[in-house]
Amino acid sequence: MTLARRLLAVLSLITASSAMAEATPYPLTMMNCGREIHVDEAPDRTVSVGQSATEILYALGLDDRVVGTSVWFTPVLPEFREANADIERIADNDPSFEAVVNKRPDLVAAQYEWHVGPTGSVATRDQFQDLGIDTYILPADCDTKDNATGGDGTRTAAFSTGSVYKGIRELATIFDVNDTGDELIDELKEREEKAISRAESLSLPDDLSAVFWFSSPDGSSDPFVAGRLGAPGYMMDKIGIRNVIHSDEEWPTVGWETIARADPDLIVIATMDRRRYAADSVEAKRDFLHHDPVASRMSAVKNGHIIEMDAHAMSATMRTIHGLETLVDALSRMSFTR
Repeated sequence: MTLARRLLAVLSLITASSAMAEATPYPLTMMNCGREIHVDEAPDRTVSVGQSATEILYALGLDDRVVGTSVWFTPVLPEFREANADIERIADNDPSFEAVVNKRPDLVAAQYEWHVGPTGSVATRDQFQDLGIDTYILPADCDTKDNATGGDGTRTAAFSTGSVYKGIRELATIFDVNDTGDELIDELKEREEKAISRAESLSLPDDLSAVFWFSSPDGSSDPFVAGRLGAPGYMMDKIGIRNVIHSDEEWPTVGWETIARADPDLIVIATMDRRRYAADSVEAKRDFLHHDPVASRMSAVKNGHIIEMDAHAMSATMRTIHGLETLVDALSRMSFTR
């Protein structure tokens, strides 16, 4: 055997060994959001409760295993539009327990613990388990977070994209598509690093401040704004922006008088298709900022420093990296004087 052939044989053995090492060993047991789950084999039928879970499954090439989706804030990412068109949307918002069960899923993949957690608005994990249905909750909503306190939970430590990558890796393991999971994580990490590097090149003011406004129940209510430890807090920390909101809650309500006193340099507003609240519409947000006697006096409004961002990017999801890119792009077109 020639040297070249021996090297080729060795490489083949290494490749085969790596592939075997990466295969998921069923039955699979893992801890997920404080609960041990058991998966006997790769699920054939999955219902997603939450857009982040849906898009991760699509990104892993598992659209043929998804039989129903629910809880949508914004349109699906363009690259998944064709696959998504053939999959039933069970509900725009929270689906009923019966609607999920009627799809006969092997697995329910959820974005938020409050949908399928101890007091699940759809059902508890035990209710699904009693029917032989496995449940998986994305760790971005559980790691460093207590969902028993605050309207949308309270962060016990700062969110990092590591929890998003953990969710991708674990779903890839459950479905035995580990190579695809690694490739997706590598791609997202590269985009994250490029966005942070670009932000560092902008020479932004050291004391730049911001508030992220998700929505408000109505024009007279206090807005839901981003706490300091969630996904928007991560974006601001990476770019060197100070969050004027100091709460550890994921989305606390804070009065406009308090926000106006802090006078943030930037206001980032969520764009979404959902119309649960009056201020879900970006047009309603802009109209309020420009006409409310308190909000309209803020420097960010006067200077036109209002940035629109995909609402889903403001949550702890794969799209948070897209949000980081959106923020850097917007900042690159702005000027700041002190």
